[in-house]
Amino acid sequence: MVSRKFALFVALSGFAAIVNVVSRIGFGQFTSYGVSIVLAFCVALTTAFVLNRRFVFTDHAGDHKSQALRFTIVNLLSLVQVWALSELFVRVIFPRIGMHWQAETVAHAIGVASPVLTSYFAHKHFSFAAAPTSPR
Repeated sequence: MVSRKFALFVALSGFAAIVNVVSRIGFGQFTSYGVSIVLAFCVALTTAFVLNRRFVFTDHAGDHKSQALRFTIVNLLSLVQVWALSELFVRVIFPRIGMHWQAETVAHAIGVASPVLTSYFAHKHFSFAAAPTSPR
């Protein structure tokens, strides 16, 4: 059974993903596709951190600066996956299957959705994990 916390994480991550895709479209008006993915990532990262800290991982009280750093590390690793899959779909897979309708947006949405499970566990056990206590 899916936990309430995971379901909330998925819902809020879905919202951050929408922010990601919409801001990528906006940035795409002024920059290349690849650069717009990275810029949109920064906007979505901020959105996701604030929402997850406030509503999902509330039981892991701690220093928000170290949590933000760990959250960023996890998401930078995810960015590699998002960028690679987005580029793979838009440059290789979609042209081979004749997919042209909104190819960049669909490819980016696939990329953004791809790390949801690994991100949840990484944030639960790393980004928002309670700081280890030192032995006395």
